[in-house]
Amino acid sequence: MGGKGMKKLFLLGLAALTLSGCAGKSKNQLTLVLDWFPNADHVPIYVAKEKGFFADEGIDLKIVIPSDPSDAQKLVASGKADIGVSYMPQVVIARSEGLPVKSIGVLVAHPLTTILYLEDSGIKEPKDLEGRKVGYSVPHMMDILFRAFCEKNGVDTAKVDLIHVGFNLTPSLLSGKVDAVIGAYRNYEKNEIELEGKRASFFPLEKYGLPDYYELVFIASDGKIAEKKRLLSSFLRAIDRALRFVREKPEEALDLYFSANPDVRKDLDRKAFHDTLPLYAEVTAQDPARWKEFAEFAMKWGLISREVEPRDLYTIP
Repeated sequence: MGGKGMKKLFLLGLAALTLSGCAGKSKNQLTLVLDWFPNADHVPIYVAKEKGFFADEGIDLKIVIPSDPSDAQKLVASGKADIGVSYMPQVVIARSEGLPVKSIGVLVAHPLTTILYLEDSGIKEPKDLEGRKVGYSVPHMMDILFRAFCEKNGVDTAKVDLIHVGFNLTPSLLSGKVDAVIGAYRNYEKNEIELEGKRASFFPLEKYGLPDYYELVFIASDGKIAEKKRLLSSFLRAIDRALRFVREKPEEALDLYFSANPDVRKDLDRKAFHDTLPLYAEVTAQDPARWKEFAEFAMKWGLISREVEPRDLYTIP
């Protein structure tokens, strides 16, 4: 949901080409669509592939790079991909709209999305956002999260100029167009700004009254869950091994990711990885209470217009 270097749009169309090459796939092949181009959030996935954890489970995993963050959900819902990397809020929204997708496991267990600002802006506490310009990325998502944040922290939204900046989050902050942004990732845009020679800080949403939601989850369609239950369980076992490996041997894990993705920006991804380490899931298993809390939050704040049952949002293959 953050910008995470949206300039890499040269990847447009790669997803379609990759998927088209998956025709006639073998019985134990699985197709995984990322939420965006490879980045530090995905290190456990590449560890599992490079270390042979998927192969140990009899899985030939094909990783697909999408042209848009919404591709994973669309391709999974339509049955054109087996698994996708998506976001907890999007799963709740999708299910409320009738899309047959569920989360099968957790990748990043805490919000990466945050309210980011420059340290020399004079912003120290939420109330300091009054009288300021705040940029947001995704309409009907980040603006709603911001309103909820303001209510929880006594900020008068009438005194905040909320501006849609799309994914131009870092440029908007550095140019002074806005004083803060919501939709930036604490592990990416913050480090991107600091590599430009500025210092940035942020308000972690879960520390300021919003649900401690899962940032990234693995999703599958109802049909694939029924059809490939054994393989999906095997996939999650491989990811659990990778998550353990990342915790125990972080530098080796990062090197494996770089080896698989030699064209990534290594200075940024190295900093992002170390900031993500404490936020990766310990295991892929899911907590029903967290799904219930976010589903209720989404209904209260208008992210969804139709209630969803928590049991319809996740499953254990």
